[in-house]
Amino acid sequence: MIQIITAENAGFCFGVERAIEIAEKTAERCGEIYTLGELIHNETAVSRLREKGIVPVNDVSECVGKTLVLRSHGVPRATEQEARRVCAEVVDATCPFVRKIHRIAGELPKEAKLIVMGDREHPEVVGIMGHAQCIAFACRAFGEVEALFTSGEITPDDNAVMVFQTTFDRGKYSEITEKVRTEFPRVKIYDTVCNATVKRQQSAVELAKRAALMIVVGGRSSSNTRKLFEICGRYCKTVFAADASELPVQIIKDLRSDSIIGITAGASTPVDTIKEVHEKMNKEIIKNNENEEDFASLLEQDDQSFNRLYAGKRVKATVVSVSKKEAVVEVSAKQTGYITLEELTNDPNAQVEDIVKPGDEIEAVVIKVDDSVGTAALSKKRVDADRNLEKLMALKESGEIVEGNVAQAVKGGVIVIYENTRVFIPASQSGVPHGGKLEDLKGKPVKFKIIEATNERGGRVVGSIRQATRERREAERAKFWETIEVGQKFEGEVRSIENYGVFVDIGPIDGLVHTADLTWNRVSNPKDIVNIGDKLTVVVKSFDPEKKRVSLSAKNPDENPWTKFLEEYSKGDVIKATVVSITEFGAFAQIIPGVDGLIHISQISTERVTDIKSVLKIGQEVEVKIIDIDEEKNRVSLSIRALMESGESSEE
Repeated sequence: MIQIITAENAGFCFGVERAIEIAEKTAERCGEIYTLGELIHNETAVSRLREKGIVPVNDVSECVGKTLVLRSHGVPRATEQEARRVCAEVVDATCPFVRKIHRIAGELPKEAKLIVMGDREHPEVVGIMGHAQCIAFACRAFGEVEALFTSGEITPDDNAVMVFQTTFDRGKYSEITEKVRTEFPRVKIYDTVCNATVKRQQSAVELAKRAALMIVVGGRSSSNTRKLFEICGRYCKTVFAADASELPVQIIKDLRSDSIIGITAGASTPVDTIKEVHEKMNKEIIKNNENEEDFASLLEQDDQSFNRLYAGKRVKATVVSVSKKEAVVEVSAKQTGYITLEELTNDPNAQVEDIVKPGDEIEAVVIKVDDSVGTAALSKKRVDADRNLEKLMALKESGEIVEGNVAQAVKGGVIVIYENTRVFIPASQSGVPHGGKLEDLKGKPVKFKIIEATNERGGRVVGSIRQATRERREAERAKFWETIEVGQKFEGEVRSIENYGVFVDIGPIDGLVHTADLTWNRVSNPKDIVNIGDKLTVVVKSFDPEKKRVSLSAKNPDENPWTKFLEEYSKGDVIKATVVSITEFGAFAQIIPGVDGLIHISQISTERVTDIKSVLKIGQEVEVKIIDIDEEKNRVSLSIRALMESGESSEE
């Protein structure tokens, strides 16, 4: 009987799944949205996305004032900048692995030379080259790279860097890099071929070596699907099909009865399209073998039979019942398995019913078979961990900040659960100060970055709360300096008090309120009117982005005593004022709270005064004449001498 086997790692990759999820959530929130080009290179998937209000356009000008999603392939920097200028909203769904190449290209100096290995017409390559400020070349093969050096466009002394399209053929990658390192050793090479692409190509090769026929399913405009077709074609007869309707079913007649038909698919091929291809090929086999049973059914029964279960085998199971300690599942019609709480999730605080319910279909891995009682112990969390590792590796490359819950404090750090995966946060990266208690984080949601994600030690994932906090603060500070304006109002908290003023927390930074700007009234020491922790409403007086300084005022403009003074007093008025301070050049007297006038030493008496303190005392009430008002500088000049000379009095 002809066997039909679907390769592992066929179908959607992390980047495509992520792009579709982002687009669908955006469409749910905004209604009809647009993507710059087809979100993914698969006609069937694009058609389904259209039905959900996700419409591809060819140019930014077609969605002015609308919501635009940047697809997984990425776009040139100039295109993204134009989109953010004219669109109401721009949502970035660029694959994190592609974003990594954008950063490499964008950080190169202008005098450098960038070599992008890939299809120069492919949007991913166009986007990568559009992020470089230096000269960039797109090449498909080593011969084209060699030609750049032969022609002198790149010299052996140039700062040359080589990157690869994420879907580049891994075999060709190895050949090219080996030759480049031999011929042009000064070229710096970055391995930017996506890990998912490598796995997909490897599993396709393994299957193609065994198969008599390989069917590659996917969009004809998909670069990675075309590469799969090329790779498989090296080992056996290979056909290309966009979906089940394009299958050359007559080819089955030429196959031997013990042949294997292999199916693989590109990163943008939906799972149900792969399934439809599998089912159609199976039906054609049945037609050609009228007296034989449906091979796929037999194979499924055989695979699920208890005798074929073994530790490490992945199976599909249906949840039959749940209890506090475990979930009982049906592996097939005759076999029962159980999954303990510890093997359902990595979260020690979770309950079984929080994770699965009767009727749920799940994927699990066999960890132990007990023939004596006819049961199997399974693990769901190990499958989840394998599935999530690729995503976590992508998050490491993208530098994206994510959120998880702290499950427990352990020796040397804490464990955070992110999408059922254990992430270790070392104490040094926890943000808890030296001597602090890591246990205080338990049960709390935290934002962190993935700083290590490898297949080593069964899948090691390490995160950093400290880095996420630092980057978030840096982003907040950058936005603060972009938006701050004189006159802008903040509600802040007093963080520290100095003799010259107080520092107020206004978000990303602390601003200084000088003592004179705390209140309209005279203050000798800020501690007389504020305490640490007090809330203040402050207004920006001035700021210096280079020195990272902001000068604030806590004075309420509506309570400005100068307004009241100017309404009630004029030059020439004779009034009573109270001496509040004495200096070498005169004395200051309070007219009303918040407004002081200067009695210059020459205006104290008709006689020469050498020692002001012998004539005036702090707290003394004196009768003075207003001899000048400077409204621009808020200054008032007073005189006792003028009254002595004129004989005027405030009581007259």
